Amino acid sequence: MDHGTERPPIRLAEDRPAAADQITFIGTATTLISVAGFSILTDPNFLHQGDRAYLGLGLSSRRRTDPARSIDQLPDLDFVVLSHHHGDHFDRVAARDLDHRLPIITVPQAARKLRKQGFRAPVALSTWQSQVFTRADAEVRITSVPGKHAPRPLGYALPPVMGSVLDFSGAGQRPLRVYITGDTLLHDGIDAIAGRFPGIDLCLIHLGGTRIAGVLLTMDARQGVEALRIIAPREAIPIHYDDYTVFRSPLADFKRLAGQADLPTSIHYLERGETYPLTRAGSRPS
Repeated sequence: MDHGTERPPIRLAEDRPAAADQITFIGTATTLISVAGFSILTDPNFLHQGDRAYLGLGLSSRRRTDPARSIDQLPDLDFVVLSHHHGDHFDRVAARDLDHRLPIITVPQAARKLRKQGFRAPVALSTWQSQVFTRADAEVRITSVPGKHAPRPLGYALPPVMGSVLDFSGAGQRPLRVYITGDTLLHDGIDAIAGRFPGIDLCLIHLGGTRIAGVLLTMDARQGVEALRIIAPREAIPIHYDDYTVFRSPLADFKRLAGQADLPTSIHYLERGETYPLTRAGSRPS
């Protein structure tokens, strides 16, 4: 199946021994994904409880939680996946302390902002475009997929956002497919993602029910359950909830509705700092 255009592959220099496949939840939408020797950071947010994240349009939000790790406690990273450039996804701590040589996979608008912040290797992906990283006999393909951060007309005032599908293959193992929703509402693009990328092993679903001036900007509990029904991943881990004052749909609401729904998905709820082992289910449709 044609998943869109693909940029030239990036070969990572040093080989690393492949550790166990796992994901660590750091807080908000920040996770550390370790698969087939790749170390990937998502949406780096390292502000602490009481700090304020800038959200644009003169708005900010106070953080209610602490990140489970600091940047200096992370392993050597291969690249970052960034859904969009908001202060609760890429904050001033990340801008200051992350290695400015790291590739950061993101939308074109965020890539331009990152270059202005001194980052040398942002990778701008348009919707359905892919970037491949290789190391030894393993590869991971990151494909930008649609996200909708706000209804019109407010959507024109917010930065564009992407979801990401990460396809891991090689290294003598069965493939593994991970879908990160990014900050999005339930929208027609979710159906398109399900059609183009069947057999998702794990969905990292951004929840929180973010509201500004009463307008819903990220999936609340009801939308999150419906998104999982459409995507039908084998497993799911909720992230991006309860961390900021603009998050208005608590995780408890999602747990209740998901428990009542007949979903084809095993949902795992991680505490901040908790690590979950990833499993490979076998072959899938292409």
